[in-house]
Amino acid sequence: MTTTAVKTGTLYGIGVGPGDPELITVKAFRLMKECPVIAYPKKRMGGKSYALEIVELYINTAEKDMLGLVFPMTKDQDTLDREWSRTVAQCWEHLKEGRDIAFVTEGDPNLYSTFIHMARLVKELYPEVPVVSVPGISSVLGAAARLGLPLADGDEQVAIVPARNDRFAMKKALEDHDAVVFIKVAKVLDLIIDLLEEMELADKASVVMKVTSSDELIWRNVRELKGQELEYLTLMAVKK
Repeated sequence: MTTTAVKTGTLYGIGVGPGDPELITVKAFRLMKECPVIAYPKKRMGGKSYALEIVELYINTAEKDMLGLVFPMTKDQDTLDREWSRTVAQCWEHLKEGRDIAFVTEGDPNLYSTFIHMARLVKELYPEVPVVSVPGISSVLGAAARLGLPLADGDEQVAIVPARNDRFAMKKALEDHDAVVFIKVAKVLDLIIDLLEEMELADKASVVMKVTSSDELIWRNVRELKGQELEYLTLMAVKK
C-alpha cells in the first residue's frame, strides 16, 4: 500500500515596509489575508514591533494564529543556536500540518532581515517546505523619498553600509561611492560625524529615525547630533 506524503505549508517572508502602513504591496496584503498563521518579531520587553502594528491594521488577529517569535540579540553561538532552533521548531509545528505562515518583517525580507536566517534554517532542517519572499520597501528607499534625495543616477554608485566602529572602513565607503546610507548608525554616530567633518561632507548628510512612521524624526544638520543618543532604527544618508 502506498502512502501519500502530506504537503507542507509554505513559509512566506513578507516585507511590510519601513513604518508607514500604506507602504505595503497588494501581494503582501493578499497573503496576510489568506495565510492562517501570522508570524512576527516579538519584543522581549513588551511593546509591539512595527511589523505587528502594520499587520493589525489589515487583518483581524482574532481570526489568525498569531505567532510571536523572539529573536536572540546576542553573539553567544550556543544561545543563538538554541533560540533559533526553538523559533524554527515553532514554525514547523504549523507548516507540517499544511498551514501557510506569513512571516512579516519591517522593510524587505532579503535586506538585513531576520527572515534571511530563518529561511536558511528552514531550508536546511525542513527542505520540503517551500520558502517564498515578497519584497517590501526598505528603510533606505523610504529615507530617500522622505529626504527628497536621489540616491543614484546614471553611473553613480550607492552603498548600504552597516555603521560600525571601524574608521578606515567607513571612510573608504564614503570615498568609493557617490552616495552612502549608513544603517544602524546610532551606536557610532559621533565617529561618523567626525569623519564627515574631516572629509568636508557634513553638509551632505541627513539623519532619519523611524523613517515614514508616525514617530519619524529628521535632522538635516547632523552636527547637532554629536553626543546624542538615538534609537536603534536610525540611519544616515550621505550624497556627495
